[in-house]
Amino acid sequence: MAIPRVLAVVLGRIAGAVPVLAIVLLGSFLLLEAAPGDAVDAYLAGAGGADAQRIAELRAAWGLDRGPVQRLAAYAGALAEGDLGWSSAFERPVRDVVLERLPVTLTLMGLATTIAFGLGSLLGVLAGARPGSLRDRALSLASLALYAVPGFWLGLVLIVVFAVDLRWLPVGGIETIASGKTGLARLADIGLHLALPVATLSLVYLALYLRLMRDRMAALWHEPFVLALRARGIPRRRVVWRHVARNALLPVVTMLGLQAASMLGGSVVVESVFAVPGFGRLAAEAVAKRDMPLLLGVILCGAVAVIAANLLVDLAYARLDPRVGSAQR
Repeated sequence: MAIPRVLAVVLGRIAGAVPVLAIVLLGSFLLLEAAPGDAVDAYLAGAGGADAQRIAELRAAWGLDRGPVQRLAAYAGALAEGDLGWSSAFERPVRDVVLERLPVTLTLMGLATTIAFGLGSLLGVLAGARPGSLRDRALSLASLALYAVPGFWLGLVLIVVFAVDLRWLPVGGIETIASGKTGLARLADIGLHLALPVATLSLVYLALYLRLMRDRMAALWHEPFVLALRARGIPRRRVVWRHVARNALLPVVTMLGLQAASMLGGSVVVESVFAVPGFGRLAAEAVAKRDMPLLLGVILCGAVAVIAANLLVDLAYARLDPRVGSAQR
């Protein structure tokens, strides 16, 4: 029985992701192994020290008394069975800790990506519809200024303006502690807490999509097919939205997949500034406590999220450009 083309593409990407994840795991393990200290050293630094017997017991309990090769083989074997190991920092299974934090980061990234891509592309169309116009220059100047602003500084400014001075939004966190809210009231509370982090992360990447869309549209105005459409007397608005913007969207969609990894990295900074208990903040805590199983779990889950995002982008790209789909047959 013939496999549908979309399903074949998905299965091919999943098969290709296995060696990628193996390389990510090996590279991350070697880098963490080369770093000085381990989880026991971080624990003793916080506890104020311990005797030699207690130190030996901790190293045996956390598997640190074995060699790097043995630990890597044991981790890979457990990973094949779906076990991400034990977090010494949280004293819980890594899988439970990751699943607890991951939805927060996915929500933050999803909302920020949707706003940055949607609004950035729309503003790029408005700027590129008439290259060189006053509107184009104003939007281009604003995008350059926004692109030059560091994300953490933008987040601090938003906190000072909207949380401290105006007191419209919460300073940080994901929801009001012990509020007792449920249902829609709780969702509204979470939305208010995520407003500033989402705005910060989306504004950082909005400028990039605006610039890319604007430049691509400006270049397409000189293409023969656009000149032919204009020579036939087709209204400019129709040429912009049905022909130029559709073709200019292809590299922007490609950038959307490439930006998935950097967006995940940017969430580390934003979650730290706004004290959001998400995936990025969890990675920072794992590094500070030298919790290798937890950090490897964070890295692997992040890699899976980036691969999944690129798969969705590939499917969207094939949908927008039929030539890509026909080439894969």
